[in-house]
Amino acid sequence: MSLLGKAVVAIWNDILPEGRENFIEWHNREHIPERVAIAGFLRGRRYVAERGTPEYFTLYEAADAQVLVGQPYLDRLNNPTEWTRRSTADFRNTTRGVCNTAYSHGCGDGGFIATFRFDAADGRETTLRTILIEALAEIGKSNGVSGTHLCIADNGASSLETAERKGRQVGVPNWIIMIEGGSALSVTAAADALASRLPEEYLTGPVKHGLYRLEFALGENALEQSAA
Repeated sequence: MSLLGKAVVAIWNDILPEGRENFIEWHNREHIPERVAIAGFLRGRRYVAERGTPEYFTLYEAADAQVLVGQPYLDRLNNPTEWTRRSTADFRNTTRGVCNTAYSHGCGDGGFIATFRFDAADGRETTLRTILIEALAEIGKSNGVSGTHLCIADNGASSLETAERKGRQVGVPNWIIMIEGGSALSVTAAADALASRLPEEYLTGPVKHGLYRLEFALGENALEQSAA
């Protein structure tokens, strides 16, 4: 089993303390269901940090990259609800990537996920991709690991100006690695193994790493069943 579809939206953000309770209710009851209701969106998941920052990591899985620049999604981004406007005003330190899935393999989903964000050095992208896929294939066989994934952002799609984004500074994560597993211990061990194999000469800038625990997940099938 792997990520659903061939593309993802990956979002990291902090939230103002006074807005946290509202953020969780909005995310659970409106925002993730709204996104998963868009044709081609297959699942939404929210994680909270066990270690590292920002505090929250949200992952949307989509059929392909066209879904993430298609009119139905853009219509939602350009017509945020009042609840969305109030909730996103409390966001801080936001990073959002619209990404193609370069590699994804596993035996299932995990309750914990490690994320890595970094940039590739110019001219080293092809070699780096090969090195990382080989490393992830091996690390994916480790005890307790349920999935390993490599996603690469489309900078243009990630940087589109929309009404929902207006007035907020949002960074773009260019290369993303995710390692899923059933326990914090197994995922941390796998993440440490990956970190030791990241070729520094192929990277530029810092590698940002966090460990997150699953808080909420909703797939398109579950949404259809609840509406039936």
